[in-house]
Amino acid sequence: MRCPYCYNTGLVIGGDDDALSSVNELFMHLEKRRSVLSGLVISGGEPLANKHTLAIIEHAKALGYKIKLDTNGTFPDKLESIIKNDKTRPDFIAMDIKTNPTRYGELFAPCCKTRGKGKAQTHAATMPCNVPASHTITSKHDYPALLARSVQLIASLPGNAREWRTVLVPHFVKKDDIAAMAALLPKDASWQFAQFRNENCLDASYNDMSPYTDDQAAELVTYAKTLVEHAALR
Repeated sequence: MRCPYCYNTGLVIGGDDDALSSVNELFMHLEKRRSVLSGLVISGGEPLANKHTLAIIEHAKALGYKIKLDTNGTFPDKLESIIKNDKTRPDFIAMDIKTNPTRYGELFAPCCKTRGKGKAQTHAATMPCNVPASHTITSKHDYPALLARSVQLIASLPGNAREWRTVLVPHFVKKDDIAAMAALLPKDASWQFAQFRNENCLDASYNDMSPYTDDQAAELVTYAKTLVEHAALR
């Protein structure tokens, strides 16, 4: 996706490829550190867009690691295949709920908006978007259906193996949006909210957007708790 407030800009527009590790290097690290580390978090971006994710989960689990998967819920088919396979089922899944599902088409920062504070920069030809077109969700997808199916799949896991997360971005998360998001979630959902940070956003104009005040954030989360009991500000 192209969430304009995303701070993992290097994953979206590309960066220093020399800083990346190969899958084999990851496997070597996991094998070397297995007596020290106990868990592996697979995050992103969107890890279900990565063709290596299944192999990474299976290999890490075979080494005895606990697996946490972070997902935006837009690949329910891949999510289902991972959950239904004992060799790849994560021990914990956290799914982002970004805004009202009917507004997901707005979550696409223009490619001409790049990271950094202040003015947006021109998106240079030498810095193309890093996600292949074949892996990119578009505004034409039926987001409510995709998200609802992913929520249903994750809801089938034990309560201590799942949560949903929402960043309180003022433009995308208002009371009406919270109500629409809550309608997707199971009543026993752990729904964790976090404050928006206006730093290093993919769309530089979001660096000038003020986060909610503590009182405003608390009011929104209190409202969310009337809809989903286990909503909380993390």
